[in-house]
Amino acid sequence: MNAMVEMSKYRHEKVLFVNNEKAGLKAIIAVHNTNLGPAIGGCRLYPYESYDAALFDVLRLSRGMSHKNAVAGLPHGGGKGVIIADPSQKTEAMFEAFAEAVNDLGGSYITAEDVNTDTNDALIMLRKTKHLCGLPQNSGDPSPFTARGVWQGIKATAKVALGSDKLDGVSIAVQGMGKVGYELCRLLHNDGAKLYIANRSNKAVLDKAAAEFGATIVPTEEILFQECDIVSPNAMGAILNPNTIPNLKCKAVAGGANNQILDDASGQALKARGIFYAPDFVINGAGVINAAAEVDGPYNKEEVLVKVDNIYNTIERILTESKKTGEPEGVIATRYAESLIYR
Repeated sequence: MNAMVEMSKYRHEKVLFVNNEKAGLKAIIAVHNTNLGPAIGGCRLYPYESYDAALFDVLRLSRGMSHKNAVAGLPHGGGKGVIIADPSQKTEAMFEAFAEAVNDLGGSYITAEDVNTDTNDALIMLRKTKHLCGLPQNSGDPSPFTARGVWQGIKATAKVALGSDKLDGVSIAVQGMGKVGYELCRLLHNDGAKLYIANRSNKAVLDKAAAEFGATIVPTEEILFQECDIVSPNAMGAILNPNTIPNLKCKAVAGGANNQILDDASGQALKARGIFYAPDFVINGAGVINAAAEVDGPYNKEEVLVKVDNIYNTIERILTESKKTGEPEGVIATRYAESLIYR
């Protein structure tokens, strides 16, 4: 991958490659845009197969954060950090070194927890940087807020795609049973949804969810193609692509994963099949809404929840426009976000 070409394509401001052998850290930090304010975006830890794979992910994720923060009405741009490692390789030295790299960006990037990182890791980073949010003593773990926002988005999606936002009896296939996916299943179960679940690892969490929510366990490779009303991706991105879209058996896709659609052509293909799509950077924005409230303070949970629940209205508006015009939902949402970023 040509990093300069990719940066130019998405109009990134900065990309920092970090290789700290002493700390065992290989990482990339991407700052996409700071027009609206300092960039906010989490630090994700994942065993990418190469720097190119990590770069592809971090450039897309950071751009998505710019869009997410703009649509949510936050005074922040978008950024993202990725650490190339297996979760079993976590060390305090690794997170301290990452925090030092954050400092090198001079406050243009504010980091937080993300996939495979948590509040304990944030406290370690706090030793070396103040450009951090999601601390346990402040806004805390963003996952419950993200799940609530996705739940609201699913209800809005059901209203447009199925004719009602009541989820009693609605069949939903949930891919990914991490912190967001599990809490989402709890909310959906409380609404009476019929759940199908899958997770790439950790069979114990699947068994627990099956018992607690009456969910049906589906093999990981089959969950996207489960016959259901709504597919809810809550794992990694780029899962809506030419290989998967022709085999979907649902009426809508609405989940918390970032960058679910591979490219614009895939978005068009999804629309051509008549499948509604809740744009990921809109539906999964609640986590950063919560974290930004800590940065912009003073933190007020009640005010955060009002903003989180407004995700319902935004998703309904985008899907209704798409239904009326035939334009893909992602195109509508991106155009709106960029009108705010580049005005």
